[in-house]
Amino acid sequence: MPVPRTLVTRPESEAAPWVAALQARGLRAQALPLIAIAAPTDAAAQQALHTARQHIARYDAVMVVSGNAAQHFFDQKTALALSGCAQAAIKTRVWAPGPGTARTLQALGLDAACIDQPAADAVQFDSEALWAQVQGQITPGARVLIVRGAQAGDAPAGSGRDWLAQQLRTAGAAVDWVAAYTRAAPQWTPAQHALAQQAASDGTLWLLSSSQAIAHLRAALPAQSWQAARALATHPRIAQAARSAGFGSVQECRPTLEDVAASIESAP
Repeated sequence: MPVPRTLVTRPESEAAPWVAALQARGLRAQALPLIAIAAPTDAAAQQALHTARQHIARYDAVMVVSGNAAQHFFDQKTALALSGCAQAAIKTRVWAPGPGTARTLQALGLDAACIDQPAADAVQFDSEALWAQVQGQITPGARVLIVRGAQAGDAPAGSGRDWLAQQLRTAGAAVDWVAAYTRAAPQWTPAQHALAQQAASDGTLWLLSSSQAIAHLRAALPAQSWQAARALATHPRIAQAARSAGFGSVQECRPTLEDVAASIESAP
């Protein structure tokens, strides 16, 4: 049976390298971004971001929720402030929810020695797996900054899942949030719109890495039936969102290139 075409739905800047990597493995991959990422434009959000960068050394840990959070928070000056964090004099740890985000942090100039991430053999790369690795760092009075994204109308603290913040507070830590980027639905071209309609029923495998991306897809094609659509989701919560949206076939895999490629190759 031929390997299906795969639509990579990550934001445009992330989708391109994924498409190239999958194509290098002989897979038919194409980008169709379902999320648009941009820097904050709201004055209050910009000021909050500036303040968080300026006072980064006050935190025992900075948790970036994704590669996008890392790229939009760690400008050159902020990365330089922590570039020597392997030294005993620098206490701030940087937490990443998975190896992709950790690689982004290193590319931005942070020393690998100051980055914490889930174990390489973790079942999933998420806040739960990260917490298993870092909870021993937190004592009462610790202070943690969570860097995440925001949608239109959000406060400067942004929005997202608060599971990790709850664990931190239970452990006695103070938690601050800051939004480093904005998330929005992409503006599709007519060709992209037609591609999405076709891919709903022609056997294409939708590679889904965000529940919000699924919401954007449904909003873009509100009358579309997804009963014949096939999805590969990189987390159980994303898989559940795909099933709730009506996708007829939903597989799950870890969000590494190796796992994704293997799942595509073995897709029924």
